[in-house]
Amino acid sequence: MTFRILVADDHPLMRAALRQAVSDSLPGATTIQASRFSEVETALHDIPDVDAVLLDLHMPGMNGLIGLVLLRSEFPALPVIVVSAMEDAATVQRCMQYGASGFVPKSAPVNRLGEAIQAVIDGAVWVPPVDAADGSTDDRDVAARVAGLTPQQLRVLAGIAEGKLNKQIAYEMGVVETTVKAHVTVILRRLGVVSRTQAAIVAARLALSSPTDPAPDADPVATDAGCDLSRAAV
Repeated sequence: MTFRILVADDHPLMRAALRQAVSDSLPGATTIQASRFSEVETALHDIPDVDAVLLDLHMPGMNGLIGLVLLRSEFPALPVIVVSAMEDAATVQRCMQYGASGFVPKSAPVNRLGEAIQAVIDGAVWVPPVDAADGSTDDRDVAARVAGLTPQQLRVLAGIAEGKLNKQIAYEMGVVETTVKAHVTVILRRLGVVSRTQAAIVAARLALSSPTDPAPDADPVATDAGCDLSRAAV
């Protein structure tokens, strides 16, 4: 079977490493590249039958976990595998709570990525062995509330998180300001808050600390197991 995998990361070296890892693990697979979240959405709308997305959490336009939730809302049947340098138990758990089908640390060997892709395409969930982190009931409640928002409402929430005015959000979305105001009203109700400021605070909880950028001379390095993702970028 030939797979079609969307590789989404803003670092060219990391994309190259991921493409090589896909090629080594899944011979004959086709890869599509994206360097920002808007390119991910465009590719998924324009290219049929994408089997899985390898998603970096920190590319431009992601707005933390909001981007992940938006993808799950727009393409509910599409497996999304987060590939991240942040591999602590809390980050893994939050990604799974917000809809990821799998999580692969960038420190993982190439065969681990192949295992994850195959597993999620087969309908399973794939996570690395990490210490348990149960998370609070409040965390789960926020995840459930955010997951109930529509794609357009999630875009508005992302704008609120960035401190944008309704007219700015409306311009970027190509809608009238009254439409944004209507979305804001629904967002406040579904999040259980009464102001944009409170909504922004909730949205801020979906943000993630950005990992250290790779050194300018960083380079993917082949190992006995294939391309070690951790050597390409973080």
